[in-house]
Amino acid sequence: MKASTGISNLLGKTLSQLQELCASEGFPRFTAKQLCDWLYKKRVDSIDSMTNLSLMQRAHLNDIAYIGRETPVRCQVSRDGTKKYLFPVLDGHYIEAVYIPEEDRATLCVSCQVGCKMGCRFCVTGQQGFHGNLTAGDILNQLFSIPEYESLTNVVFMGMGEPMDNLDAVLAATQVMTADWGLGWSPKRITVSTVGIIPGLKRFLEESQCHLAVSLHNPVPQERLQMMPVQKAFPLNEVLTLLRRYDWSGQRRLSFEYTMFRGENDDLAHAQKLVDALKGLDCRVNLIRFHESPEAPFRTSMPTTIKAFQDYLNRHGVICTLRASRGQDIDAACGLLAGKN
Repeated sequence: MKASTGISNLLGKTLSQLQELCASEGFPRFTAKQLCDWLYKKRVDSIDSMTNLSLMQRAHLNDIAYIGRETPVRCQVSRDGTKKYLFPVLDGHYIEAVYIPEEDRATLCVSCQVGCKMGCRFCVTGQQGFHGNLTAGDILNQLFSIPEYESLTNVVFMGMGEPMDNLDAVLAATQVMTADWGLGWSPKRITVSTVGIIPGLKRFLEESQCHLAVSLHNPVPQERLQMMPVQKAFPLNEVLTLLRRYDWSGQRRLSFEYTMFRGENDDLAHAQKLVDALKGLDCRVNLIRFHESPEAPFRTSMPTTIKAFQDYLNRHGVICTLRASRGQDIDAACGLLAGKN
């Protein structure tokens, strides 16, 4: 993408931000809605395509701004139909987005950062370190620049990065997705994940109606700390206390992600502690098969162990599903995104 020279990236700007830009450049206020229409309804990739703006306005916009669309440089296709797209971003780095087609839906898993600060020991992204935040335009470009855009039914912020660590960009992107002047999606089509950064989580719960997925992975505090360093700063019990202040019986859904590690967190004692920890919360648990990699010192749980864990949770009143593993053969499954070119 273009280097930062004071030139403005239009993709990702909200209506209010475009109104500010138009006011500062002497354009009529209604020009901002025209820009929204071209950017988000018609999804143009050039300012010159905005034909209801005057030639003078388009020339001026070309001097001070650009759309910010960037096509992926690579697409890998899995045996199961999953596609992993590689996008160039800041300072020569790359990020990945994963398109997951199913019989009745098509989900795009998007990234919000280059790398990640959280350092979870089971995650390849976390092991590569942090290299920068994506803009709202970088996030939206992952939707707009894949050929399957029209088929998308859902977006999940479960790719590279921690959404609550780049919340301004994530909220701006979800606002574009859900606003009438943007894509007009229902918030129910979007799920945002987090390891539990409480300040960002508080703000997200107040400012967004999108679904929330919390990466839990172990209900035992000291064991969780060994897997997820975030446990030290934001203990799971404090995260759960915050979540209990909100009503989860309406349209917004709360789920917990639980990756199964052999001999680490997959026995029935852990299942019992998980049931106790989630007592009183209207939620569900998504079990995830761990995808082994050289970077992580864990092994995949046995299928019979996973089934016993799932059955225990369901018998004790916690809705529990096993997430289908997709795209593992192209390193597109949970925890494997690395943005390598």
